[in-house]
Amino acid sequence: MAEKKHYQAVIIGAGQAGGPLSTALANAGWKTALIEKRHVGGTCINYGCTPTKTMVASARVAYLARRGADYGVHTGPIAVDMKKVRQRKRDIVESFRGGSTRRIQNTANLDLIFGEAAFTGAKSLQVKVNDGGTLELTADYIFINAGTRAFLPKVEGIESAPTLNNETIMELDTVPEHLLVLGGGYIGLEFGQMFRRFGSRVTVVQHGKQLLGREDADVADEVAKLLREDEIEVLLDTSPLRVRTSGAGVEMDVRGAQGERTIAASHLLVATGRLPNSEALNLVAAGVTVDKRGFIPTNDKCETNVPGIYALGDIKGGPAFTHISYDDFRILRTNLLEGGNGSYNHRMVPYTAFIDPQLGRIGLGEQEAREQGLKIKVAKMPMNYVARALEMDEARGFMKAIVDAETSQILGAAVLGIEGGEIMAVFQMAMMGNVPYQRLRDAVFSHPTLAESLNNLFGSLR
Repeated sequence: MAEKKHYQAVIIGAGQAGGPLSTALANAGWKTALIEKRHVGGTCINYGCTPTKTMVASARVAYLARRGADYGVHTGPIAVDMKKVRQRKRDIVESFRGGSTRRIQNTANLDLIFGEAAFTGAKSLQVKVNDGGTLELTADYIFINAGTRAFLPKVEGIESAPTLNNETIMELDTVPEHLLVLGGGYIGLEFGQMFRRFGSRVTVVQHGKQLLGREDADVADEVAKLLREDEIEVLLDTSPLRVRTSGAGVEMDVRGAQGERTIAASHLLVATGRLPNSEALNLVAAGVTVDKRGFIPTNDKCETNVPGIYALGDIKGGPAFTHISYDDFRILRTNLLEGGNGSYNHRMVPYTAFIDPQLGRIGLGEQEAREQGLKIKVAKMPMNYVARALEMDEARGFMKAIVDAETSQILGAAVLGIEGGEIMAVFQMAMMGNVPYQRLRDAVFSHPTLAESLNNLFGSLR
């Protein structure tokens, strides 16, 4: 017989929303259960932000080591030890994951259950525990933070060919001879540049007419230019036709502007998007609505169509970023524990693509602003106008800001440059405080810093 338990709250998934929500509810006195299928920390800590940025850092060291002579520093031949890179990544992941797990396990009123949950009713779940047995749980509130997984597109032969995704590629112990990347989004470009710096030949195949399909065309074009400077082959407006195993590697037939060709590679990374982990939840038993892709729609307070059931993080669709998942948690903490009226309507969605140089983004892009019929001014400046970037010999890219022509408020910014994500945060704080662009144009920033470039950027506006 399955063991039966009742909780005030059950949370499915220990990601960047579910984990902190579980401890907040438990510390407030709620009897809480947190169910996790694999690892505490979700995608971010285990397969996303933490491990990838750790490996990006290793790749940047290799890049700078090869450029040593540019700075007057001469080194010997550069070799990359992928086993060491991988172990460094594993150690940092384990440190982050272990700390989060211990914090949850040491919280009173909170049970951490490793297993897979499925609804049996609107307020009931069956949990298949990883180490054996079954639990029958009921709860007053249920929170779904089950995340997403890599999407495998419908390409002939791809299911039987050896492919890598964002998780498995980080477990390689040797540098691929030729990495073929299917997909020109943030994940594909971060890994493509990373492995180029580790020593791989890299080809990126992008179905769309530009990389990073949601960005302004000038930003996407500049990213493609920078990757090509790094000797990455970038194929735009190119469709995969079929994939097959070839010896120890793969071959992909593609069709582009120049017709069909076959690309032979040692490894194939598929980076064409994400799918929600909703199928195994048996949401139909609870009456929870999903969209055609399986994402769970919510209102601005993360409530599903069923009272008492909430969805948080990537599984609800929309921006798939760690900081958005964490903000979902804050909304629920505000509403359930603090008597507030939190909402994700009108929240800013900053993000950074950790290519090098970074692309930091906040607010509206130029095209989006024009499509909305807004009267705008555009400030744009190459990074080689920035003294600090020149001093560091890191002057690739540009920065661009969108300003409301009538109110002088900053509507958005894109910073493709050294520490672009950090510079972007300065724009974001100005936007949060309704600071007109003239205040940044005339501000006294420390010299020489990257932030002082905002003086010159906004000085170009008249």
